[in-house]
Amino acid sequence: MNPSDFPQPVRIPVNGVELEVFEAGRHNAGNPIVLCHGWPEHAYSWRYQVPALVAAGYHVIVPNQRGYGNSSRPTDVASYDIEHLSGDLIALLDHYGYEDATFAGHDWGAFVVWGLTLLHPDRVNKVIALSLPYQERGEKPWIEFMEELLGGDYYFVHFNRQPGVADAVLEENTVQFLRNMFRTNEPLREPEPGMAFMNLARTETPLGEPLMSERELAVFVSAFETSGFTGSINWYRNLDRNWRLLADVNPIIHQPTLMICGDRDAIPRADNLTQFVPNAEVINLDCGHWIQQERPIETNQAIVNWLERQDAT
Repeated sequence: MNPSDFPQPVRIPVNGVELEVFEAGRHNAGNPIVLCHGWPEHAYSWRYQVPALVAAGYHVIVPNQRGYGNSSRPTDVASYDIEHLSGDLIALLDHYGYEDATFAGHDWGAFVVWGLTLLHPDRVNKVIALSLPYQERGEKPWIEFMEELLGGDYYFVHFNRQPGVADAVLEENTVQFLRNMFRTNEPLREPEPGMAFMNLARTETPLGEPLMSERELAVFVSAFETSGFTGSINWYRNLDRNWRLLADVNPIIHQPTLMICGDRDAIPRADNLTQFVPNAEVINLDCGHWIQQERPIETNQAIVNWLERQDAT
């Protein structure tokens, strides 16, 4: 897809920061859907969904969330917790004059949408999650649990226990890291010692096939060359803080929910999804982690058909 076909951004002040926002379908005002990207991504990761959702009658709002692209990058790590990230999205709704909206998120964007729905249930009318299922809070803080289970080199743990180390490696190898990250049809391989994403950034010969064209990849490269990686990695550094912030909320999500999984995604599915999200429908696609970019036609069909069924009822 030609990057020039993607909507031109505007910077919108929200919640004490400015977000770079890409918008389409203003003529569909009154029917908003907000698309939330993951890591290490960009609003442009939704490029295939924007025209399909506009054609389906939606006012499509796609922010680069704080820490990404030309959006604000606060220096305080705690500024990237779930209260701030969800607060940005609520303020974005307020900016456009909407009481509520449908929210879709991929990867970390899905985590934010799940948290937003728990913290502000009256502002979310439907949930669409790609790749990352609802995360049960559990009895132990998430990073502590992961460290016990997966060790100190697991990237969630490493980002928290060794702040700044991975950031520097990724920034020294931005082009190579993103080229190696965005792949499809990667063969299965044994886990290797060390921190996986630092290893990936230093790998000269990637596995699998490119996910996108060089022109598309350049959008991501340019964004991270501008922003660096620290702001986006700070999302990981708030995971235990988020665990505490969500302690007293009702953990059940009642909104109609579509969960889209990739059959070859490394992120495991949640067998207990409907225990916490009783109105969830699950769709599986033959792809890896980058669902909406790997299978854009199938993803669009799944989302639009599901939205039509929800509107019909």
